[in-house]
This record gives sequence, structure tokens and C-alpha cells, in this order.
Amino acid sequence: MSAQSRIIILDFGSQYTQLIARRVRECQVYSQIVPYNTSAKKIAALKPSGIILSGGPMSVYSKHAPHPDRAIFKLGIPMLGICYGVQLMAHFLGGKVEHSTHREYGHGQLRVTTKCPLFAGLGDTMDVWNSHGDKLTKLPKGFRAVAKTDNASYAAVQDTKRKFYGLQFHPEVVHTPRGRELLENFIHDVCGAQPDWTMGSFIEEMCASIRKQVGNDHVLLGLSGGVDSSVAAALLHKAIGDQLTCVFVNNGLLRANEAESVQRIFGEHFKIKLKYVDASTRFLKKLKGITDPERKRKIIGNEFVYVFQDATKQLARGKNSKFKWLAQGTLYPDVIESVAIGGNPASMIKSHHNVGGLPKNMKFQLLEPLRELFKDEVREVGAQLGLPKEIVHRQPFPGPGLAVRILGDITRERLRILREADSIVVSEMKASDWYYKVWQSFAVLLPVKSVGVMGDERTYDNCCALRIVESQDGMTADWVRLPYDLLARISSRIVNEVKGINRCVLDITSKPPGTIEWE
Repeated sequence: MSAQSRIIILDFGSQYTQLIARRVRECQVYSQIVPYNTSAKKIAALKPSGIILSGGPMSVYSKHAPHPDRAIFKLGIPMLGICYGVQLMAHFLGGKVEHSTHREYGHGQLRVTTKCPLFAGLGDTMDVWNSHGDKLTKLPKGFRAVAKTDNASYAAVQDTKRKFYGLQFHPEVVHTPRGRELLENFIHDVCGAQPDWTMGSFIEEMCASIRKQVGNDHVLLGLSGGVDSSVAAALLHKAIGDQLTCVFVNNGLLRANEAESVQRIFGEHFKIKLKYVDASTRFLKKLKGITDPERKRKIIGNEFVYVFQDATKQLARGKNSKFKWLAQGTLYPDVIESVAIGGNPASMIKSHHNVGGLPKNMKFQLLEPLRELFKDEVREVGAQLGLPKEIVHRQPFPGPGLAVRILGDITRERLRILREADSIVVSEMKASDWYYKVWQSFAVLLPVKSVGVMGDERTYDNCCALRIVESQDGMTADWVRLPYDLLARISSRIVNEVKGINRCVLDITSKPPGTIEWE
């Protein structure tokens, strides 16, 4: 990707950092997130067209506040500071930042007061989204204010000579409606970056990278049938052909008819080498009595690898093939939600089995060809590789499967109850033509029982929650206002057809503050 335009994003711990990266890519420019303390020398070596300093949860004056290499301001590269990022610019370049008496959070009205390339074509006022407690009170030498809000005289600033720009608001979130156009002005007009990041170029370069990395070795991929692992399988198969073997593990935590469907599509249709392993008893034994969601995830992640290692021995027995690589469909949101990237000061939200549950003594080298892609980019790659719509546009399904949709203890009976309920949700969403319109729609089995009346008799059974959300990339989400008659039909069918459930509730929590999955 060295020949392509590139925007570097220094990550200071904002939960919006990945959204900035996504917005840059929507402008068809490759974005790369690096730790906040990456040296100026390393950044210069990447030859970026521009640098973006992300927001962050701390004050620039905090004892443990993340600070960048001061030399980045002398690289001669266009720079945009967002929220904490602009405060850092002021702090390092001779300005002043102070704690605001009125925290600015939520919607605001921005008034552009001075001509600025960032606001070209956007008019004199625009709606913006604020989230900050500190604000600029003195500008560094060479800077001037170009826009303000009711609570901030320096809501947008510029130093046109050095091509340094700063925003006290967040242009990357959907709540700043014209934020993408603003970023586009910075990326294309200020930085001069070319729109040369496409999924076609990604496929071509990633295939070459995979061949170089793998050589003549053999690769194992845990195939779940979900979008991520399916696209990873198709991409790897295009790159290395029969050097790839997919292992489909039935961990006992799958949806209804999942095992049969995956074997039919990939084994028979795509002719990819596929080994089926029924390890359901093994997984359920390990999960017996485990109710903590983090322990569930780590147990499942560990067990997956051990199952792969056992499968490897069986596959390699009597053959010359030796598997050195374990491929996974890890995506960008998986990484940001699981672990602080390279010293990122953001708090961990939850671990993903793809990136948070691998044992230290793992005998494989990891291969993650989709690690820097967002879900919509993965879908586009899948479409270009010829995968059918029912796979490419399938709703995301968590790696730990139904384990994170059953709150509390996992038993075969509780799995049976959730499978049946989830199957009804999927069938009704598809029948009503809503399935492909939303990001995810599924059932969650709660560790709650309530009294009901069925057939003139008292019942005391489980409660099921319906989770239907819309999102662009899984980083933020909002609950979907489904038609009442559809909700009524789903609820009625679950309560009447699934033995063990007598009540349905609807989850109307956005992300943030909630996560999409309940665990």
C-alpha cells in the first residue's frame, strides 16, 4: 500500500478513533491508526499525505495524559486536531487550554466567521456534535479562529502557513451531518490525497501480501459461516488455493441448521477444503457453571485453538502438509473493543474471541487478512470475490456464538430454547423484508423468570429480549423502530411456539452507552 495516499491517525484513546478512520476511507483514501506515541521518524517513513490527531478522554494537563512526539509538528505534513487533538496542538505550540465552566456535550450550532478551506462549500452555519470539558483560551502563534459556538470562541482554528487545523467538535460522528464533507475538504484539498483506496486494490495487494507471508506453508481457517470468516476464506482461497484448509467447528453454540448450511455452501459449492469437527460436548463441558461473560469468551477462544491444533494433527497425519498459520476474520472494531492498540489509553470494553482469548503457548502464527477493514468494506470484498448475497449481507454473529446471548449458565436446554426463539426472529425478519435493512436482529435469553398465563394455567418461565439495531460499522448503533405488527408477530410466535419462554421484551438501548451484544 506504499504507493497509495495515506492519512495517519494518532490515537489518543477516543472511542471515535475508528470512526475517523472509516470516514477517511469513505473518501477513498487509506487510513492507518497508529499509537499516540509513535515517533515522528516512523510517521515520516510512512509518507502520509496528512495527520489527524484523535480525541481522547483526558485533559492535556492530566498527570498521565497521552502526549505525542513533539517532533511531529516539524514534519511539514498537514495536520488536523479533533477535540483533545486540537487541545494538544495548542498545548505544544504555545497556546493555552483551560477547563471550561460549562461542559459542552451534545448538539451545537457552529458559526463560521473566517474563510477556511475546511468549510468550503458548507455555508456559514452547521450543526455539530460536541463532547469536551476543556477548551482553547489562547491560540498559538500563527493560528486564528475561523468558527465559534455559544460556549467556544475557538471552535475551529487554522494556521494556513503550516496547514494546521483544529476542531473542538467531532466531524466524524453522524450527529455532525456535514462532517464527512468537512473531512473530505481536509483530505483532498488541504492534504492533496488521491482517492485511490478501493476494495479492488485491497484484494490485489492483500493476495500478494498473503502469498509473500505464507510462502509454501499451509493455513488453517476457523470457518463459522459468518460474513468475516467467509470473506477471509474466499480471499485466502484466491491467494493460496489448496494451501488453505477450513475447519468448521461445531461448538454447540451455533444457530439452528448452521452446521449443515456451512458444509453445503463451502464444501460442496465453493470446493474449499473443509474439515467438520463436532466439539459441542467438549465446549459445553468447559462452559458448565460459567456465568461471567469474560470467562466465557476466553474459554471459548482458548478451546477453539486447542480444537484447531487437534484437527491439524489429524489433517497432517500421513501427509506432507504442515500447518503453520491460523487465519481469523478479525476486523478493526474487534481490535478497538478488545485491547488498547499499542498503548492506547482507552479503556477495554470487552474481549473478542478473535483477539482476546488466544493461549500464550499457541502453536500457530496468526494470519488476519481483514484486520484493518470495517464491516461494510468486508462485505464489498466478499461481493467482489463472488460470494452470494445470503453470505455477504448476512447479519454479524459473535465468535462465541449463542454463549454471549445466554446470560448466566449455558446448558443444552437453554441453548435449545434460544435457538428456537432466534430462528423465529430470523424467519419473521426475512419474511417481512426487514432482515437486510438492519444491522442485527436476534433474541437474548435472560436469567429471569416471570409468571404468565397460558391455556388458563399459571406458568413460570424464561424471559426473552429482542435486540434489533441499525448501524454502519458496529462502532455505534441505535435500536430500530420496527412496525408494531411485526414485533407483535415475533413475540406471539416465540411465546406460543418455544417451550420455556412466556414473556418477550424489547431492548431499546443505543450504543453507546450499551453494546450491541448483551455480553
